[in-house]
Amino acid sequence: MLAIQAGHAKVFKTQQQALQEAFPNSDSIDRKTLFLTEKQVNQIQRLAKAKLESKIVTFYVGKKADSIMGYAFFESNIVRTKPETFMVVLDKKARIKIVEVLAFYEPLDYLPTSNWFALFAGKILSDKLWPKRDIHNITGATLSVQAITLGVRKMLAIYQVAIAKGKLN
Repeated sequence: MLAIQAGHAKVFKTQQQALQEAFPNSDSIDRKTLFLTEKQVNQIQRLAKAKLESKIVTFYVGKKADSIMGYAFFESNIVRTKPETFMVVLDKKARIKIVEVLAFYEPLDYLPTSNWFALFAGKILSDKLWPKRDIHNITGATLSVQAITLGVRKMLAIYQVAIAKGKLN
């Protein structure tokens, strides 16, 4: 675990470390780039109930032999005034396997615990995937909870609209 002290800044893992842990026995981890159409962007935003920042989406596909193990997405955003970066790993049926923070520059008091991140495991994109529904809110980390949950919803919607329908899987 790497830690960089710059006030409260912490880098927990590099992207490469996170990918290796997400797909530990893979033969390959392939980087893919999607160029979303306006129609796809609108569908994703409607499903996620969140705004996409870009029409270009990069994600990773873990493979063992000819079989897909899962998909990994990364997102960086501003929580209060400083950035966070997290990874979401989906299995090949679009269920969440892992949600994990790789870097967090706000005070660590605003970072949800690993038990909170475990609430995402096995979830799919649904109306229940919101704080105060299937995802518990955390006093003192409300903005982190909202930012991560919206990011997860976007990644699930991207998978549903642009990857699953594109026959990439």
